[in-house]
Amino acid sequence: MTGTRVVALGHYQPAKVLTNHDLAAMVDTSDEWITSRVGIKTRHLGGPDEPVDELAAHAAAKALAAAGLQPADIDLVLVATSTAIDRSPSMSARVAARLGMTSPAVMDINVVCSGFTHALATADHAVRAGAATRALVIGADKMGDIVDWTDRSSCVLMGDGAGAAVVVADSGVAGRPGIGPVLWGSVPGMGDAVRIEGTPPRFAQEGQSVYRWATTQLPPIARKVCEKAGITPEDLAAVVLHQANLRIIEPVARKIGAVNAVIARDVVDSGNTSAASIPMALSKLVERGEVATGAPALLFGFGGNLSYAGQVIRCP
Repeated sequence: MTGTRVVALGHYQPAKVLTNHDLAAMVDTSDEWITSRVGIKTRHLGGPDEPVDELAAHAAAKALAAAGLQPADIDLVLVATSTAIDRSPSMSARVAARLGMTSPAVMDINVVCSGFTHALATADHAVRAGAATRALVIGADKMGDIVDWTDRSSCVLMGDGAGAAVVVADSGVAGRPGIGPVLWGSVPGMGDAVRIEGTPPRFAQEGQSVYRWATTQLPPIARKVCEKAGITPEDLAAVVLHQANLRIIEPVARKIGAVNAVIARDVVDSGNTSAASIPMALSKLVERGEVATGAPALLFGFGGNLSYAGQVIRCP
């Protein structure tokens, strides 16, 4: 067995931007109301001619280009999404076809907001076990398609987008792998606190329950993720939490104790993009040069199913 690392990242968002002022013309809300409660200013929305797999393919192509790889070099494609409407072909199969891949294994992973960190762990395990050599891991969601645009408590939150990572085998530096051990779990008894149900599917959540759970239960779990990686929170160069709500991100990051880390706040510009939020936010931090190559970053997803998954990675 060997270690793994993320060698490249990519992200993509639709061109259309919906501002808080735009929303104020649609429902009973205001820029001040939204900003004070969730910290979001804008979000991107895809049109009917921009399916989830197209967003995912754009992000994946960018990651492959950054890695200097061709689509044929990839033998495992994992797409984390909860907004796939069709059962088959899967989102991962559609992305592979869009990119012109030859014969990769393809799999969708639906763990909603913690989908990307679950998928990244799965890719890590597959490569370390010798079942794959190079994996493409994508988080992609069109939350705008499943939100009730008449419900001001939820429609102000959501956005569309995709983020991707290329994972390869790596022996690690000083015995530390580029992707650290995952810590994952869930609270099944509270699973209905975040829901995507019905025909057509609609998003709903128990906001106060999710807020209390996230801000009280998750910080000690995130610290254990650092412990499993062999570092302290003070060692972290970046903290990339699921971009759910700035009022969750900031207190959770503070309670983790990552005093020297850059805290990803992409939620302000992108809204909650579910499985896309962590890879998009990390890709932007790396692209802007806010974290150095090889620097340790905590990735921590949480939300739907009241599930969570986190790992420390070395930034590409």
